[in-house]
Amino acid sequence: SSTGMKQDSNVNAGGGHGWPRRGSQAQPHLDGSKFPPSQPVNVNRPINLYPLTNYTFGTKEPLFEKDPSVPARFQRMREEFEKIGMRRSVEGVLLVHEHGLPHVLLLQLGTTFFKLPGGELNAGEDEVEGLKRLLTETLGRQDGIKQDWIVEDTIGNWWRPNFEPPQYPYIPPHITKPK
Repeated sequence: SSTGMKQDSNVNAGGGHGWPRRGSQAQPHLDGSKFPPSQPVNVNRPINLYPLTNYTFGTKEPLFEKDPSVPARFQRMREEFEKIGMRRSVEGVLLVHEHGLPHVLLLQLGTTFFKLPGGELNAGEDEVEGLKRLLTETLGRQDGIKQDWIVEDTIGNWWRPNFEPPQYPYIPPHITKPK
């Protein structure tokens, strides 16, 4: 999971239903962290997209998965859930401009699997700082020059109800402890 909006008691009139009022206080989230109150979103705001030629690409030593298989990953998740609670992870959507169109950059693993860069957050780690750490570990320069990642927005939140692969863009109503 990453940052998200939560319905709370600071809502517009209507018997406790609706969106949080502008300027309401941050409310505790499922994992105990607090997120700022919702601000109006201007969906027409400009986003700077830079040409792919502005970036350089090289090779790095391969990064290996922590777990040898999917079942091993979910077994590790079960064990860690008892110790640290809900797993939180982040992924970055890197946009560039090429051939007059926006493109999303993906990491290629093997010959047929592509994914967004990111990974698991450390216990108590801030989402933005964790994403910057993971982007630097995965994509950062190896010559020691500091990377300046700019994280613009949270564009989605996904929840895992069980120790299984499916994730959902909402917490199913019968789930009280997302994994």
